[in-house]
Amino acid sequence: MESNRYVEKIRHFNRYYANVLGKIDQNIYNQPFSLTEARVITEIHLRNGCTATDVRENLGIDRGYMSRIIKRLEDENITIKEQSTDDKRQYSLYLTEYGKEVYNDLVERANQGVEHMIRNLSKHDITSLVTSMETIQTVFSQDTPSQTEVLIRPFRSGDVGYIAHLHGILYDHTYKFGRKFEYYVMKGLTEFMINTDGGELWVAEADNKIIGSIAITKSSDTIAQLRWFVLDEDYQGMGIGKKLMETALGFCKEKNYQHVFLWTVSTLNTARYLYQKYNFRKTEEKPNEEWTGTKLIEERWDLEIN
Repeated sequence: MESNRYVEKIRHFNRYYANVLGKIDQNIYNQPFSLTEARVITEIHLRNGCTATDVRENLGIDRGYMSRIIKRLEDENITIKEQSTDDKRQYSLYLTEYGKEVYNDLVERANQGVEHMIRNLSKHDITSLVTSMETIQTVFSQDTPSQTEVLIRPFRSGDVGYIAHLHGILYDHTYKFGRKFEYYVMKGLTEFMINTDGGELWVAEADNKIIGSIAITKSSDTIAQLRWFVLDEDYQGMGIGKKLMETALGFCKEKNYQHVFLWTVSTLNTARYLYQKYNFRKTEEKPNEEWTGTKLIEERWDLEIN
């Protein structure tokens, strides 16, 4: 069965990557802490005031083993516990000042280990590695409910500058696109503002700021183009990209467009995964050496609207 082939590929990747992480962990989490103990310290730092049960369930640790870890951390003055005022049976866990020093040392070792792992990779390979990791995280986070209230709305005066800013920051910081790309985005947005006939531009708002956008522009009476699809990296993996995409495609159906296309680049793996999910198909490729100083592959993706 085809599903069995996918299962085997996933298991093969899991075995390979577990081996990669194991080698890193041996160098980072050596004495005096085991990998599990280091993960517990990290969890307590990230979830300040959590209970031992919270940590145990989140990390999948045996109850007895968890108790021994907590006792050791307390004995070595790495953690303290305080009785809950709401439930006297519960104790909240915190790192001591010394515990915070231990955590910072673990972070420093982890950073050094990862830097050692990627030091011989090219910038292109590092970008591909990170975007692939983001894709995995996005796939497995899609069913996780977001605690952040997100509003998708049509753009209004003052929004376009923020949209260009999002593009400029994201693509320069993460993908090393240059100023010409930012000019390309701003030029297109300016032209759209002059003539929005048959199109619309939406923004995603959360935490009182614009965090993403998507647009549909008219190419012909029956064909539309999807443009300016961007999302702040801090809000990725929360299903917001899916909401933006469904808003744009719903608009296409309302306007009776029969076909929609978009242009992207081959290195944007997370976005490409989302396009595939909505049944877009890659139909064209062309080289681009303007934005990064190195050769990029631009891709056209097309979708027939039923």
